[in-house]
Amino acid sequence: MARVTWTPEQIPSQAGKTVLITGANSGLGLESARRLAGHGADVIMACRNETKGRQALDSIRADYPEARLTLMQLDLSDLQSVKDFAEKVHSRYDKLDVLMNNAGIMAPPFQRTRDGFEMQMGTNHLGHFALTGLLLDLLEKAEAPRIVTISSLAQYMGRMNFDNLNAEKSYKRWTFYGHSKLANLMFARELDRRLRERGSRVQSLAAHPGYASTNLQAGTLFTRTNSFLAQPQHMGAYPGLYAATSDEAQRGGFYGPNGLFGAAGYPAAAHVRRIADDRKVADKLWKQSEELTGITYLDAA
Repeated sequence: MARVTWTPEQIPSQAGKTVLITGANSGLGLESARRLAGHGADVIMACRNETKGRQALDSIRADYPEARLTLMQLDLSDLQSVKDFAEKVHSRYDKLDVLMNNAGIMAPPFQRTRDGFEMQMGTNHLGHFALTGLLLDLLEKAEAPRIVTISSLAQYMGRMNFDNLNAEKSYKRWTFYGHSKLANLMFARELDRRLRERGSRVQSLAAHPGYASTNLQAGTLFTRTNSFLAQPQHMGAYPGLYAATSDEAQRGGFYGPNGLFGAAGYPAAAHVRRIADDRKVADKLWKQSEELTGITYLDAA
C-alpha cells in the first residue's frame, strides 16, 4: 500500500456542512474543530465543561474570526445529558454531515457514571453508542454523512470480558482503558456493517492518534515521556480529520499514523485485530450496549 502523506491542507471546502465533535474543548477535539471551522464547516462543539468550551471557542475565533461555531453542553457519562443534548441538536439542525465521537477519559481511579457504569466504558463507549443512535436520523438526511469514532493504540491491549464489562468483579484502570478503546473500534466497524446491510449512505470509520501529546494524559505516566517521544497534538488529530473528510478514506476503515508501530506520522490504514472484526463478539457488545443504555437501533439483519 502506498505511503500516505496527507495533511489538513488537503481538506476540501466544508462550507454548508455541519460537524459535531464531542470533547471539542481540548486535545484532538479542539484541533479537529479548529481545522474544520477553518475550512468553512458549521462546527458544534459538544463539551462537558462550558467554561473550558468557551475558552476553546474563543481560541478558534482568534485564528478564524468568521468561524461558524456553536458551543453545547454534553456529559457523556450521564445518559440523561446525552438525551437532552440530542433533543437540542434536533431542535436546531435539520441535518448532520459529520459526527466525531472523540471525547474520552484515560485511566482514572475507579468510579462509576451517574447511570452506574464503569466510568471509562460508560464515557468512552456507552455514551457515544447512545449519542450515535439518537442522532442517526439527522445523519441520514445529509448528502454524504460520516461517523468517525476515535479509538487508541491502547485498544491492542483491550478485550471484551462481558462478565466484568462494568468492573463488577475487578478493576485495573489501564486495562479498562484498553477495553473501552477496543469497544470504540468494534462499535465503529459493526456500525458500518449494519448501515451497509440497510443500504444507508452513512459511513462509519475509526481512527487513532498514535502517541500524541494531549491533556488527556495529564496525571499519567505519559507526562514524563511526552516531551521527547510523543508527536505534537495537531498531528494526532490528522487520522480523524482524514477519516472525516478525505475522498480516499474507505467506509469501515481504521486509520492511524503511518510511522513505526503506528505511533507517529501521517494518516494511513491501521492494523485491525481479528477480535475487532469478530461479528459474534461485536453483536454481543452491541446488544449489551443497548441493554445498558436503553437506546436501540439498527437491529442486526
